[in-house]
Amino acid sequence: MKVLLISNDAGGYAHHVEAPENTTVQQMFERHVGTFHAESYLIRVNRQPAAADQVLRDGDRVSFTPLKIEGAS
Repeated sequence: MKVLLISNDAGGYAHHVEAPENTTVQQMFERHVGTFHAESYLIRVNRQPAAADQVLRDGDRVSFTPLKIEGAS
């Protein structure tokens, strides 16, 4: 399946990525951002808050936005 991954970490980017069927939000995060720390990120699927165990579907828009930006006061 293909999802649009929007990451606002380290400058931000958005691109389509292939993912196996039944991929969860947590698996996508770990694959593309790093160790999963949900408390440090605003995680959304199709602009709605998402749980770590939510299964992604083809065409979903997934965004990871850090709650604190390094260097910001």
